Amino acid sequence: MSDDARCLAVLGAGTMGHGIAQIAATAGFRTTLYDVNMSAVEQGLLRIRENLEKAVELGKATEQECADTLALLHLSSDLDRAVHEAEIVIEAVPEMMDVKQSLFRQMEQAIAPETIIASNTSSLSITEMASVLKRPERFVGLHFFNPVHIMKLVEVVWGEETSEETRERAMRISEEFGKVPILVKDSPGFASSRLGIVLGMEAIRMVEDGVASPEDIDKAMELGYRHPMGPLRLTDLVGLDVRLRIAMYLHRTLGSDAFRPPKLLKKMVAEGKLGQKSGEGFYRWDEDE
Repeated sequence: MSDDARCLAVLGAGTMGHGIAQIAATAGFRTTLYDVNMSAVEQGLLRIRENLEKAVELGKATEQECADTLALLHLSSDLDRAVHEAEIVIEAVPEMMDVKQSLFRQMEQAIAPETIIASNTSSLSITEMASVLKRPERFVGLHFFNPVHIMKLVEVVWGEETSEETRERAMRISEEFGKVPILVKDSPGFASSRLGIVLGMEAIRMVEDGVASPEDIDKAMELGYRHPMGPLRLTDLVGLDVRLRIAMYLHRTLGSDAFRPPKLLKKMVAEGKLGQKSGEGFYRWDEDE
């Protein structure tokens, strides 16, 4: 591991966080993966190892490349130590404004003046999140897609106070990660979630109305419109609870009934049918992975 490697911190070791940490380390950043619970961080590292092992099996990476990536990864449950040397800190905690803002307030005291703060939020306001910071001009959205190590797109979302320099640095870092960034103005749902949630909610309404089975609705989009994955399988992968929260937020902020969560979605979440992570959603994942 090079002592002069650039430093990066990822806050949150869950589905998105461990994926972001993986691609950052693969790109050569000395990367600290942080979570309040050390067991969550260790679980994140385990999933990174599994991803890397699969890449070797598929011939997409060498053993040495995987070893180099792992050598650049560090684990932490100490927030100040995790962020104090970072060139950029990427937050990937649950989609709750108060949780994110509390984290930003805590970490701002420990980072350098030039450090970029980024949020992996898929829909929450970048401008509102940045409002708790003393230097909101260095705050930006970096919305990655799941699975992070495979999906190429990153939305670079700029808020009202985001500086041009911060935008440019965020675009460059995204490219260093091997991603294709698009620049999006802060607005509810940005570009991807705003379009994706409309499609997902309508697909769920079609299941609710008995129009077709989840499998056939997904095939319609995969084969008829060349989508790589249907909207219902994608909902299972993202998590029905996550999509419900985003839909509720977009319905509240934009006012369009296109975003109104169907009763079926609310019922499934209440029953604990959250998709892949619970083993059942619109598909049974214990049988269908």
